[in-house]
Amino acid sequence: MTEYSRTPVTVIGLGSMGSALAETFVAAGHPTTVWNRTSAKAAPLVERGARHAATVGEAVAAGPLVVTCLMTYDDTREVLAPAASVLKDRALITLNSGSPAGARDMADWAIGHGARFLDGAIKNVPSAVGAADTLLYYAGDRGVFDEHRETLTTLGGDTVHLGDEPDLAALYEMAVGGTLLPALVGFFQGAALVQARGLPASTLVRFTVKWFEMINSVLPVFASEIDSGDYSEPASSVNAFVAGIPYDEELGREANLDVSWHAPLHELLRKAVAAGYGEHSVSALTEVLRKPEPAA
Repeated sequence: MTEYSRTPVTVIGLGSMGSALAETFVAAGHPTTVWNRTSAKAAPLVERGARHAATVGEAVAAGPLVVTCLMTYDDTREVLAPAASVLKDRALITLNSGSPAGARDMADWAIGHGARFLDGAIKNVPSAVGAADTLLYYAGDRGVFDEHRETLTTLGGDTVHLGDEPDLAALYEMAVGGTLLPALVGFFQGAALVQARGLPASTLVRFTVKWFEMINSVLPVFASEIDSGDYSEPASSVNAFVAGIPYDEELGREANLDVSWHAPLHELLRKAVAAGYGEHSVSALTEVLRKPEPAA
């Protein structure tokens, strides 16, 4: 495909991620139109070859494929509202945060204005956009995905369509994203701990990465236990984690750290023991996290 035959793309929203998307499209030879509420953010992209639309309506009208990268679905609808009449027959791909319910509402709004809708999520940082191993997944109109697959793969080599239900990308985004903040806070606590001993946080990185690799290796085992509902042969039991609770509290006192963020996790472990899962795999916490179905 030559530079002149590549699909024109519009990128709306030029924060750090949106700018990375637009820059990647430009570098790949796609005629790229950009728009942002703060127009100054378009300047570096224009220098690289992008075209800056004066209005969001002009941006949407510029080509068949419109990619939005805003904070929430509400933000996306608010920004696109003045251009709603121009969306008809255009492929609209939203890359923002939000719940599955928000994605369904966004799909209804977009399809109601005649757009062909695809929702997506980028599972990496802006600097990784365009890399061969960067994961992006999408949900919604399979025809849009198939038609623009080559263009979308420009943003990341690991590009997946999850299904026609428009909320699946948001569902998986929240399901996977649930691990992020606890993992980061755990690292931040570790950084504070080694610094309390006069050691730099950088000395922790190598060992934390190895720990994450260990976690990666056991996720398939935990997933198999959860899918089967059989937690009876634990590599690590709920009771083993409960036994560590006093050490978390002692660590807080010794290093003068606020470890109160552990309290809900400790409570969850105790609930699992009370429910009879003490000698079962720690993956049985999944059962405790499920709320009972409401009475008919």
